[in-house]
Amino acid sequence: MADRKVILTIAPTGGMADKSVTPHLPTQPQEIADDVVRCWEAGASIVAVHARRPDDGATCDPEIYADINERIRARCDIVVNNSTGGGISGDMITTLPDGRKEIAFAERLKGTMAGAEMCTFDPHVQNMHRDDLELLLDTGWSRCLELAQAMKDRGIKPEWEVMSLSDLNWVNELIALGYDEPPHYINIVLGTHKLMSGATPYTPRNLQRFVEDLPENSLFCVSGVGPAQLPSSVHSLILGGQARVGLEDNIYYSRGRLATNLELVERMVRILRELNLEPATPAEARDMLGLGVKVG
Repeated sequence: MADRKVILTIAPTGGMADKSVTPHLPTQPQEIADDVVRCWEAGASIVAVHARRPDDGATCDPEIYADINERIRARCDIVVNNSTGGGISGDMITTLPDGRKEIAFAERLKGTMAGAEMCTFDPHVQNMHRDDLELLLDTGWSRCLELAQAMKDRGIKPEWEVMSLSDLNWVNELIALGYDEPPHYINIVLGTHKLMSGATPYTPRNLQRFVEDLPENSLFCVSGVGPAQLPSSVHSLILGGQARVGLEDNIYYSRGRLATNLELVERMVRILRELNLEPATPAEARDMLGLGVKVG
């Protein structure tokens, strides 16, 4: 008998990579649904969905999200988690009066409008740079309240995305205001420090600090970016956490060899079982998260 069940999240697309860096990245609704179903069959419990326009630009268009969600739900019962972070292209970019560019908050809010059971929640202000592109991700306190209320009104459970220990302060404040019922689900994002201000690299000590400071009654997983994905995922399991893999965070299976989402899920399931753990079914994940009956 397994020691415990583990929620395994597959993050198949994200809002940054495109097919120029890996042909295995699913971007269109049918591609995403096909990939998600394969990953569900292999043991994934939750899918972290990012939407793309027909030209592959990032979007939070609720019609595109709804299309993806419906295609997934028609074929499996995986928990659907839609992003409110959006991405760094397409509909998501707006220009501020002073000429700086921002990931548009009004567009991000649309990620809550497609019937997802969960949505991501970034409780922070970040400055992001990639090559010549510099972007502001602004979820200041008033925007946190607006996003939290939108999720509460629609019965959506937040997945709290924390990139620094200070992010946990706002998570705790929002929980105290009644915007999330326990158990709280925290995604610790490590390894984006070369792209984002205030972000944290993965080291065993850094992850340990996050886990020690988590809100009471929390479950956690780790988004380890790039080469941090595999070691941080295993470390999360050792610390009693959940698992997350996918091309959103890491496009390689090993040094120099591109991965598929299915390969990353299959490897994580093998690791789970070697540790005498077992992937949770979506029904078990809903019970662990207090989600209740499947939406759809």
